[in-house]
Amino acid sequence: MINFFKWFFAPSHKPIVEHIDVYSKLIELEEKYNGLLLDVKRLEEENIETSNTLHELMNSIEAIDRRIDIVAENPWEQQFDV
Repeated sequence: MINFFKWFFAPSHKPIVEHIDVYSKLIELEEKYNGLLLDVKRLEEENIETSNTLHELMNSIEAIDRRIDIVAENPWEQQFDV
């Protein structure tokens, strides 16, 4: 039992410098996490913008396709009263 108390209350053999390294590493990782979180938010916004642009282009192409079908089905004289 006495040996246990000596072991339990004995000073740590690890220097305090290692604990400071762990703390500084934790701060460094938190800063990287915050930076990555901002990058993810920026990429999500760009993804939304890209998706919206693609939908606009798709709608424009579909409108042109419908117009081509209308023109192709009607003779030239009927379209312009020539």
